[in-house]
Formats: sequence, C-alpha cells, structure tokens
Amino acid sequence: MRLGVNIDHVATLRQARYALTPELPQVEPSILAAAHEVEANGADSITVHLRQDRRHIQDADVYTLREKIHTQLNLEMGNTPEILKIALEVKPDFVCLVPETREEITTEGGLDAVNADPSLAETIAALQDNGTKVSLFLDPVETQIEKAAALKADMVELHTGAFANAGIAGGEKECELLIASAKLGHEMGLQMNAGHGITLSNLPTLFRVPHLEELNVGHHLVSRGVFVGLGRAVREMKTLMEGYPADTFRS
Repeated sequence: MRLGVNIDHVATLRQARYALTPELPQVEPSILAAAHEVEANGADSITVHLRQDRRHIQDADVYTLREKIHTQLNLEMGNTPEILKIALEVKPDFVCLVPETREEITTEGGLDAVNADPSLAETIAALQDNGTKVSLFLDPVETQIEKAAALKADMVELHTGAFANAGIAGGEKECELLIASAKLGHEMGLQMNAGHGITLSNLPTLFRVPHLEELNVGHHLVSRGVFVGLGRAVREMKTLMEGYPADTFRS
C-alpha cells in the first residue's frame, strides 16, 4: 500500500500570514520544503488541491512542485475549465476529481458522478490523453463506482469521511460499505484508493477493506507534525501501513 501525503494545510498556515505578500523572502512555511521532508521520510506521492478560491494552494505552488519534487504529483481539482487548463499545462502524474463549493471548510463528500455535468467525461478524456491518470473521489455507493467504470476513470478514491467521523466504535456500517465498494471497483478493473479523515487510530480498522492500493492522508499528518515533526508523522503512518494484509489486497 502506497502513501500519498496531502500538504494543503502547510499552505493554510502560510496563507494565514503571507497571503498578500508571497514575494517576501521570509515567507514560511515552504510548500516545497514540506514536500521534500515527506518524500525523504517515505511518501510515495505529493497531493495538493488547487481550489477555485485559492484558500491554500496557489497556482505557483503546483508549477513549483511539478518541477522540483522527486516523487509523483497528485493534483486534486474540481471539474472547471480554469483548473483543467492548469492541469493540462502542469501534467501531474495523477488528477483526483473532487466536488467543490466555496462554503465548505473541506471536501464534505464524494463527487456525484452519476448526476455530473456531461463535461466530466470530456475532462477525464482530456487529462488521460495528456498523459495523466484520473481518479474520482467517490462515496462508497455502488452506482457511483459503476459510473466511474463507465466513464473510464483509472482509479477511484473512496471517501472515508463517514467512516472516520463515526469513530472506531461506530464505523461498522461505513466499513461494510467501503468493503463492498472496494470489491466492486476491483472487479470492474479500477484501482482502488482511499482518503479523508484517516488517522493512526482508525487505520487498523480500515485494513478490513480489500484491494486498497494507496491512501491519501493530509490533515492528520500535518496536525501530528506540529508535535512530533512532519517527517516522523509520515514514518509512523508508513510503518503502520505495513500491517495491511497482503492476502486482503490480493483476494
């Protein structure tokens, strides 16, 4: 199982002080330094979400990361012409298409691929033709997984927010939905990933979900990094991920 580290909230800290003066030499924390730190400690890819409102990651961050990181770049984005244009220029290794509203604090649910605008298929095709693999961020719902396959996406990232919010004691139902969706997606030829709200505490329970090839984790790692350092936070997550049963992945 691979680990993609989302460093959006490193940018959130930077924007709290330097949103209006990004050209100053003392601007910190550095997004690129954060990327290099997590790479050095085992991250398999770097994830950033370039939002329409630019509340954390900025356009320049995406171009800089594409040029200077040593691993792969995963760009989260909404299905909009403006961000698609940037993605086609940057050519990230992966794009994860997510829902996006200005009112939300963070992504609040999966993309509704079933009822999406027809342009979603065009966006997927344009990115794939440009050499980028495409993932859809979806709730663990059978019809959504089937639609991802119909749209010829390469991957699905299962939204684990409901599972995480339910807590260890109350996440049984949500875990069963994730299990069923992972099995279905795997059968349909999709690479199955997962992300949102994953922590060191709930990850062992998530191990029940088969066929997961990559986890995308951000807020927990940045938060833990405040106390123990970002590098150590990533190492701890990677070490725990080694416990994902090989037979669960292959079954």
